[in-house]
Amino acid sequence: MIEPNRNGEVWVYAEQEDGALHDVALELCGKVRELADRLGVKTGVVLAGWNVRELAYRLFHHGADRVYLVEDRKLEHFQTQPYARVVCTLIEKHKPQIVLFGATAVGRDLAPRVASQMRCGLTADCTDLDIADVDDPSAKKTHKNLLLQIRPAFGGNIIATIVNPDRWPQMATVREGVMPLRDPDMQRKGEIVAEKIKFEERDFAVRLIERHREPRKVNLKGARTIVAGGGGVGSKANFKVIHDLAGAIGGAVGASRAAVDGGFIGKEHQVGQTGTTVRPALYIACGISGAIQHRAGMEESAKIVAVNWDKEAPIFGVAHYGIVGDLNQVIPMMVKAIKERPKE
Repeated sequence: MIEPNRNGEVWVYAEQEDGALHDVALELCGKVRELADRLGVKTGVVLAGWNVRELAYRLFHHGADRVYLVEDRKLEHFQTQPYARVVCTLIEKHKPQIVLFGATAVGRDLAPRVASQMRCGLTADCTDLDIADVDDPSAKKTHKNLLLQIRPAFGGNIIATIVNPDRWPQMATVREGVMPLRDPDMQRKGEIVAEKIKFEERDFAVRLIERHREPRKVNLKGARTIVAGGGGVGSKANFKVIHDLAGAIGGAVGASRAAVDGGFIGKEHQVGQTGTTVRPALYIACGISGAIQHRAGMEESAKIVAVNWDKEAPIFGVAHYGIVGDLNQVIPMMVKAIKERPKE
């Protein structure tokens, strides 16, 4: 455990693969810029890998003040233990007050290892972050400027705010897509701090022999239009109408957890608390009741259209436009109208 450092920087772990930054690293750069400005401190980013120095400039453009760069041939491909040593060594040396990771497969692997080594707390899958003073009645004191780590709990039925007043750094993983990706400032500059890490033989107890990567089948985060189906679609065969509508408007196909659990479509299409968080220009929810777990992943969409036979469905509470009716009748009518629209 590191003693609380009220002047410590606010850090992000910059996840990258094969020289390409993960979007969540850039999303978090914007958020830590906001948090650091409120605390009156600098922002820092941990960037580890091989031949990744050029990525530092993109991180500066998105809000980083310093990039702690660790380049080593041994870090060419992600492995948990050596990367954990990198992050832990830098935390012990520079003593940041906050460290954030993306709640990706890599972040969920790395962050708990770092938190265990640092003997500090970790809040997983946050959907929001804030800075505030927190009263502690048991200690009869007020903790100044703590990180509020906000996330759904108990199946999404409540929103929990978690604080860590004593065991620092304050650490959290943050869901992809919940923080807006801010426009880069191409004039921003920063400082690259080159670091050398002394590894131990045990850090490489696991040897990477071959890598097999499955290509992404759908890019929900990058889609401007999404047509999503829920349990109300009824069956895998009926899901064809969802694909038809998505094809007619050039959109991606999404789904609720109920549709995925029902075997109607693969999990890579799932939107919501346990799926992907999206912010498209248009989100069409078909046969989706609108449970809070699903709304958490799509309610920031610019325009939401809901199609549901139940006029009391919660999805209508967040929809900008609602159609009450049988989706098996409504959607074919929508597809027909779109296809018959005069070409411009």
